[in-house]
Amino acid sequence: MVARPSRSAPRPPSPAPDGAALRAVALAYLARFSATRAGVTRVLTRHVERWVLRAVDGGMDADEAARAVQPARDRIARIVADMEGLGAVDDARFAEFRARSLARAGRSRRMVAAHLSARGVDEATAGIAVEEALGARDGEGRETELAAALVFIRKRRAGPFLRADADEAEAALRQRRAMDAMARAGFARDTARTALEMDRDEAEDRIMRMRMA
Repeated sequence: MVARPSRSAPRPPSPAPDGAALRAVALAYLARFSATRAGVTRVLTRHVERWVLRAVDGGMDADEAARAVQPARDRIARIVADMEGLGAVDDARFAEFRARSLARAGRSRRMVAAHLSARGVDEATAGIAVEEALGARDGEGRETELAAALVFIRKRRAGPFLRADADEAEAALRQRRAMDAMARAGFARDTARTALEMDRDEAEDRIMRMRMA
């Protein structure tokens, strides 16, 4: 009778990822998500690191596992560049689309810039994208920022979006909380106050114009 292997016995690891495997991972990811160069680099790096962890858990020496994946690590930058060449990765396009989307969702200009930075978009590319998507800070961008602030307070039922049956105490409380929340979200105080004091019809119109732009 052949003895069955113990469940606790280490299993041999799967073959170490190579350039072809990483390219397949990148293409599969980009088929589902829009991403930056930094984002795709993180995805591929995590894929390699997960293999190392599985290999070590399966009984491989940690140094041996690290050596096994080094060729794949060395290919990551080339694969990301290939994805750019295919048009699947475009930081400028990603940044402009994401900036527009975030403003329409009620994010301030400052928070949009912070989001792009966190996604690995460099400062120059992010700055250009924000200008293109939201407008110049001292021009059209001010209108976009105000419309984003209106979206922000509409979600909180404050200012022009306060319930019709709210009494003075509730109105004051909601306004105070909205001002605090808007400050934390990166909206300037004058923008926040203008949004909170606006007529509801005008507020709705401004939101609509931003979303149709």
